[in-house]
Order: sequence, then C-alpha cells, then structure tokens
Amino acid sequence: MGMIGIDKEVLYRFFNGQTMPEEEVKIREWMDESDENRREFFHERKLFDLMILNGQTPDRPTLKISFFKKRFFIETLKMASVITIAFVLGFFYFKSTHTANEKVAMQTVQVPYGQRVNLILSDGTVVWLNSGSRMTYPESFSTGKREINLDGEAYFEVAHNKEKPFVVKTHLYDIEVLGTKFNVDAYSKEGSFEGALLEGKIKITREGENRTLILNPSYKAVMENNHLIVKEIEDYDVFRWKEGLICFKQETFIDILKSFQKYYDLKIVIENSKLSNPVITGKFRLSDGVEYALRVLQKDVKFKYKRDVDNNIIYIQ
Repeated sequence: MGMIGIDKEVLYRFFNGQTMPEEEVKIREWMDESDENRREFFHERKLFDLMILNGQTPDRPTLKISFFKKRFFIETLKMASVITIAFVLGFFYFKSTHTANEKVAMQTVQVPYGQRVNLILSDGTVVWLNSGSRMTYPESFSTGKREINLDGEAYFEVAHNKEKPFVVKTHLYDIEVLGTKFNVDAYSKEGSFEGALLEGKIKITREGENRTLILNPSYKAVMENNHLIVKEIEDYDVFRWKEGLICFKQETFIDILKSFQKYYDLKIVIENSKLSNPVITGKFRLSDGVEYALRVLQKDVKFKYKRDVDNNIIYIQ
C-alpha cells in the first residue's frame, strides 16, 4: 500500500472500531503529516466500506464484522464522507446533492430511530450521530468556514484548523469552534437545544440576536424558557449514547419513558393516572430493545405495559 508508519491491518481495525487509543493517535498524526496520507486514508476507507456494503469481509485475519444477514443491518457502520452512495436499506439514509449556486456536493445522513452512525468528515473531524438525527454537510470543506447543518443530537471531535472555524447550525442556535470536543442536542420537533463542552472552547450564537455565549469546558448551555442557561456538567455518562448506551442519573420514570420515544421511534401512552414517578439512576444498551428496558424498570415501578406493534404504541397501565 505504500504507507509509511501505518500498517494496513491497523487501519482496518480502526475502521471496525477495534483499535487502542494509542493506535488512534498514531493514525491521526500520520494523517496530519501530508495530504497524500489523508487521501490514502480515505481511499482505504472507501474500499473497506464498499466491501461491507457488498457483504464481503475485508481480507484481514483480525477483523470481525457482524451481520444480521436477513435484514442486512449493521449496528454501527463507520464510513468516510468521501463516499457518495445511496444506502436505503432500513439502516440509515445517505444522499448526495449539489447546491444551486455552488458546485459543491452536499451529503445528507438520516439516522433511523434506535440506531447511531459514526462518520469521519473530509477534514478529519469525527462525528457520532444519535438516533433520529439528520446532518447535512459538504463533501469537502474548500474555503471559508466548515459549516454543517444538524437536526438531532451529535458528538463532535473537531479537527483543529484556526483558518477555517467549524460551525454547527441548528434550528435555534449556531455553535462555532476551532478544534474541540462537544455534544449538541437539538431536535427541531422537540424545540430543544443543549450544547455541552468537554474540551476546548465554543461560541454559541442565534440569528437575529446580538448576544454571543462563550462556553468553557465542563459546562453546558441549555435553552429554558427561550433563553440559554449555563450549567455545570454533572453527569458525563449521558454522552455515552455514542457507545450505544442510554444512561440516566436521578431522572424521573416519566422522563425516562420520554427518552425511549426518541431512541426507539415509538409513542408511549400512560393510561394509569395513579402511576408513581420515582427518581431512577441506571443505564441500558440501546440494542437490548425497549421491552427489555421496560421489564427492568418494572423492578422499581409498579406498572404493566401493552404494545400495539401495528401502530407502534406502548401503553403503560
């Protein structure tokens, strides 16, 4: 392959999410060394993804890929943004378009409820998209700011470039960064916004308002009563959704049920007016499914449930 300093086997394990942190650092350093290395990375990424889409296992003895063959479903497919394909097989929606005034290919990824997607953008920025999220972004960041549009929740590890700020545009606020790690929760249908900063610094603005909010690490900005309120991050487990975990700390039973609606794309109807609403702490694996989660919660809350599969409704009794 002609790659100096990086073994192809390490790259393939990285694409499959099996590398150690020190190996990931080495890969990032190698990519930053030259444009040729970056092109080689995305070339190998494209080959890897095409093999997966064709149902093939890349020829590497240490690589393990799990398939639900009947539904052709992959729990977390990692893919490079340079691949322009239409993949509409019940996992996620991915399309390429061109803007009217600029010859820039735009990519759109739509994640179904109950799933999550990990992408690497053309500048090296790593993005995790949560259940029910939609992101639109250019195939390559040529000039000016690196702008993407988000409806939903995403976790970003932004590649540093002081000449090209990275901007996340949502239905309420915009977040601008140079290089950092942060989480954005902004589902337009919920009318909510939360920006949480784990590393670096971000600037939050809103079109039509003069106010600019600068957020420091370990703090989050939450919209309450149409105003941003800055709070300290108390629970970092909530960001483990990118690992496939639903984590909650001191949350009410009803709020937990509301989160299930987001993750599993279903409606939960509470029929029991005397249902208790205790505060609960715990975590579930997204892949365990909503009924498993409900059975576990029955240990803390006395309730029964009935599922209407045809209408995708769960009744809490």
